[in-house]
Amino acid sequence: MQNQSGKKQLIVITGPTAVGKTDLCIRLAKEFSTVILSADSRQFYQQMSIGTAKPGKEELAAVPHYFIGQLSIDAYYNVSMFEQQAMDLLDDLFQKHERIILTGGSGLYIDALCNGVDNFPDIDPEVRLKLKNDFAERGIEWLRDYLKQLDPEYYNIVDIHNPNRMTRAIEVCLATKKPYSQQRFGVKKTRPFEILRIALNRPREILFERIHQRTNAMIDEGLVEEVRSLLDYRHLNALNTVGYKEIFAYLDGEWTLEQAIEKIKTNTRRYAKRQITWFKRTPDYHWMHPDEYQNILDLIKQTCDA
Repeated sequence: MQNQSGKKQLIVITGPTAVGKTDLCIRLAKEFSTVILSADSRQFYQQMSIGTAKPGKEELAAVPHYFIGQLSIDAYYNVSMFEQQAMDLLDDLFQKHERIILTGGSGLYIDALCNGVDNFPDIDPEVRLKLKNDFAERGIEWLRDYLKQLDPEYYNIVDIHNPNRMTRAIEVCLATKKPYSQQRFGVKKTRPFEILRIALNRPREILFERIHQRTNAMIDEGLVEEVRSLLDYRHLNALNTVGYKEIFAYLDGEWTLEQAIEKIKTNTRRYAKRQITWFKRTPDYHWMHPDEYQNILDLIKQTCDA
């Protein structure tokens, strides 16, 4: 049944890592005979599978997926490119489907597709070079402190292990004399489809236990070997992420494997908390437990009658 507005529907299913997005989305995609677009920026890369919890072969075969493993680890990619490519793809997919599912835990990419990406001013090359040199000399803690000083709101939701993202925010703050958080989605773009946003969550102790179990499963599936195969690319920003940087430290002899595993669990818990904080900033989300399948299904169907 099509929405009475005459528009097609994009169903956003998001939430913190390990909450259970993949299973729910596959079930919904089968229910509505539709496809899944991924907005998980770590799953874009071919060579990163175990550490990013990509859907398995059976899951990928069950429902068509897009934006999973489409890039080489050394390819340049950004959120603006994702927005344009995803919008072009949706133009085609909505010719065949009334509803399409967008899922993933990368709030920046979800917001880009739903709201559009703002066009920020060009950055003075001298400012950019100075920031780059200061970061190289003083390290990531300095970068974090500087961002926290300029824009504490964005600091609370940004991935503080991602120097490129923090640097970009600092550049915009310096160029505009305004906090980056106040400018990111100042002008919302009109989309030719309805958007239903659903955020999944579980009680914290359950979510953390799922994170611990999934980390152990990743190790059993060969995470160390996957990271070892990427040693030549460790300088790339895509690999400066939870699950990879800790194993790099183990391979460097900084930590034992047991210490690296515990670090992965700790950092993943922190990442999950930041994701929840990010999504709670958007009031349009309907917060649901992943096991509330019938309620989620009813919500989706009700929006078509609204």
